[in-house]
Order: sequence, then structure tokens, then C-alpha cells
Amino acid sequence: MSVIKHKDQRVAVLIDVQNMYHSARNLYNARVNFNEIVRQAVGGRRLVRALAYVVRTKTGEEKPFIEALSKLGIEIREKDLQEFFGGAKKADWDVGITIDAVRLSEIVDAVVLASGDGDFIPVLEYLKGRGRQAEVIAFGRTASSRLRESADDFIDLGENKEKFLIKTSRKKIIK
Repeated sequence: MSVIKHKDQRVAVLIDVQNMYHSARNLYNARVNFNEIVRQAVGGRRLVRALAYVVRTKTGEEKPFIEALSKLGIEIREKDLQEFFGGAKKADWDVGITIDAVRLSEIVDAVVLASGDGDFIPVLEYLKGRGRQAEVIAFGRTASSRLRESADDFIDLGENKEKFLIKTSRKKIIK
């Protein structure tokens, strides 16, 4: 499934950081190379905006990571981690990402979602219904099969691990 991508297309890239982080860690014990993800998502087209949706913790351990994303030219959207009585934690950006996708669809030709979360199927359908390309870039092994089918184009980051992953230790990236 491939769509026509030309240099004059205006593109927005929306990065579900939690989804990408956990997929890379659980599948490959590695970190994500977000710079390469944005580069691949844009694909030689005109980047209008790249947004990363991150969770802020009480400890602030994520601050260097957030600064690194910002230095790459990625706009940061932050939300506090919710902690509930009993120890449960929640950090969900689905609605925020969806709202931004809808808003940005007014000024771009393509929206590239960096997430494998099947909850985004309705927003992909909405974007396509408005004549926009709805593309997904994610790790195929953890991406929703229905999300992959709904997208105009799907790029499987797992097919080029050396490009999209950063080793977290001296161990090789797990195949």
C-alpha cells in the first residue's frame, strides 16, 4: 500500500511518544530515533509541523528527553502523569492527538501518525474523508492490524531497525 508523495505536499507528523517508546523497549530493548522517524515520515515533502506528545512525571526524569526532541525542531505537547489512589497511573494523549490531527487537516495535505494504536482508526477515516492522506509509521509487530489497513500508507519501523532504533546497552538489537 503506497501513496503518491510529492515535494509540494504539506505534511504534519504527530508522534505518540509513549506508544513508540514502549514498542521499541518491549520489542527490541532499544530507544527510538525520533529524528529518523520524522525524516522518514516527511519523505522529502514540506514539513509544516512535527508534534510530540509526552508525559510529565513528578520526578522530571523526562526533561533531558523533552529537550532533545525540542532541539530536533519537534514541538512538544506535555501532559502530567495521572496517579490514582491505589497506585494506578494513566497517561493518555489519544484525544489531544486526534484534535490536533483534525485542526491540522485544514492546512496540510497529509497527516502522518507515529503510533500503532488502533484507537486512531476513526481519525484516519475522518482525514481520508476530507481528502487528506492519512499515513502511519510504527512498529509493525505492535501496530493494530486494522490501523495498518485503514492507513493510506504504512511504514513498518521494524523493517529497518538499525535506522530507527538506538541501542540502550551494548547488547545487539533483538531481531
